[in-house]
Amino acid sequence: MSRCSSKQMVSFIKDEVIPNLHTGNWNDEIKERLDSFRRESVRQPVVYVGITTSSIVAGAINTREAIEQYLDDNAVDADLVCVGSHGLCSHEPIVEVQIPGKTRVAFGNVTPDRVSTLLDAAINGFVQPEQAMFQYYSDILEPWVGIPFMQDLPFFKNQKRILLKNAGVISPDSIVDYIALGGFRALATTLRKYTFDDVCRMVEESGLRGRGGGAYPTGTKWRNALQVATTERYLICNADESDPGGFMDRLLVESDPFRVVEGIVLSAYAIGANRAIVYIRNRYNLTVERIKNAIDQAYEVGLLGFDILGSGYSLDIEIRQGPGAYVCGEETALIKSIEGKRGMPSIKPPFPTEWGFNGKPTVINNVETLANIPDIILNGAEWYSSIGSQTSKGTKIFSVNGNAAQTCLVEVDFGKPLSTLLDLAGGVKEGREFKALHLGGPSGMSITKDELGYPIDFDELREKGITLGSGSVQVLDNTVCMVDLVKYFMHFIRNESCGKCIPCREGSNRMYQILDNISKRPVSNEGHTTLERFKGVIQLETLAEVMRDTSLCGLGQTASRPLLKALKSFRDEFEEHIFDRKCRASVCRDLRTFYIDVDKCTGCTACAKKCPTNAIFGTPRTPYFIVEERCIGCGICQETCKFSAVYFK
Repeated sequence: MSRCSSKQMVSFIKDEVIPNLHTGNWNDEIKERLDSFRRESVRQPVVYVGITTSSIVAGAINTREAIEQYLDDNAVDADLVCVGSHGLCSHEPIVEVQIPGKTRVAFGNVTPDRVSTLLDAAINGFVQPEQAMFQYYSDILEPWVGIPFMQDLPFFKNQKRILLKNAGVISPDSIVDYIALGGFRALATTLRKYTFDDVCRMVEESGLRGRGGGAYPTGTKWRNALQVATTERYLICNADESDPGGFMDRLLVESDPFRVVEGIVLSAYAIGANRAIVYIRNRYNLTVERIKNAIDQAYEVGLLGFDILGSGYSLDIEIRQGPGAYVCGEETALIKSIEGKRGMPSIKPPFPTEWGFNGKPTVINNVETLANIPDIILNGAEWYSSIGSQTSKGTKIFSVNGNAAQTCLVEVDFGKPLSTLLDLAGGVKEGREFKALHLGGPSGMSITKDELGYPIDFDELREKGITLGSGSVQVLDNTVCMVDLVKYFMHFIRNESCGKCIPCREGSNRMYQILDNISKRPVSNEGHTTLERFKGVIQLETLAEVMRDTSLCGLGQTASRPLLKALKSFRDEFEEHIFDRKCRASVCRDLRTFYIDVDKCTGCTACAKKCPTNAIFGTPRTPYFIVEERCIGCGICQETCKFSAVYFK
């Protein structure tokens, strides 16, 4: 299939498609060519393989190479198309096949050794139902017998996929694929019909709020920047996703980068900016490659650069790669990083919409926020505001991982209960018991089973003392220790703090020390050691509140959230660690008590020889025992024992 970067394809887009892009009224010949990129029907077999960061980890590159080898060895005249991710990360690599006259069918967990068998069957029209995950629905093509349709699977049926509708379906490397499915029509319409003020008003009326965690009204932020008298304004797309375990923006960019580019152009136009910057961390190699390719192709066909579509409006987009500091998720720190300075927050006001990059009005929105704009322009503010809840409009993308039955990326409309996220992930892994749903990464909160009925709504959750965060969700089961989890988050915050303000710098370090202290046995039960241990625990809650109230930026202000919520919902676990010196999940190594089963011990002496504290005693060929006072809980004895005689509690 011809690449859209070829001169012929560029000429086709610029000269024949773009002139009527705003209406979609093309002659039959152009429609036929565009239809070939929609792939509603095909003339020869097409094999699709999902290539994103998550699928690469699962081995998708090896699977793609195996497919290429199969097509070459068997002289199969077929197209191989790389697509994005459907969000079913635990089922990757996903391979899909479409043959003439039949619907597109998908297969999960396709390793290289399965390629030959699956392609032999699919290309020859003999797919067994148990081999496939789902098939696409079509009014004009013959369906596969016994294979469920995509929209009938609970995973897709219980979502409202607006931003993710192209994810896993189209090629993220082809601007023609995106245009064929209606891409850039919102841009063409806007440049012909709407003023800056019109777009701001439309976004205000839609009710769109920022998806980065703050939930500030997007249209209001834009208007604040537009009303500042200046000769220059900037738009910054924050693609520097920094929450551990979060991958919403990464997969969205890697699966549908042209949507993001169109959203950036529309947003920049709304605030009268002629320069936009995509800020992304330097180690996101594929994400950077995809967004750069999308920007280059948009320049090539005239949808970026000087005098876009003859409207008189010009925009340049550049990519700035950050070092990966968590604090750069804060607006003023992010701006300093782009300016080549150390990423440290500044006191607000003035806000970036008044005094931002290079001292000019600057709007910063994250990827998901900007990706909503094309649909709002095309369908109208009223359509968008009809989706979601009373105060939170539209949909929200979540990445769900942790101890979930399946890691996934999902999109649900606001107003649905939080339990929807757990259901879409298939609950917890088999044999485990659900403990909590952690929302929002290091600055987030853990939701208990009793709170799963709360709606996904910015304001309603805030009234209950819960923050939704940016969309990172971890499923926690009974193997997770809440003290250890909070300690990990505080360790992360301590290391990521810029150190500018004392409450964050010193407070996070002290909180980590206290949590670390209660998750291990005290060196001595005499003197001031025990007193210091309890004194620290007493101060923990007060220290967290001081950090929240006095820190300079959002990093320090929200750092105590995981601790305060965990103390409220899981106080019994903290008390067990403090008073009983016990970890019910057996995660805190220094609180584990090891013992030897005398019925299984053969007296081989292996554990005694390896013990670093000489805590194991006995006579060879007779059962050994562990002196609890000497044991440090390292677990070397359990790893060494070949007879499974060592246990811990």
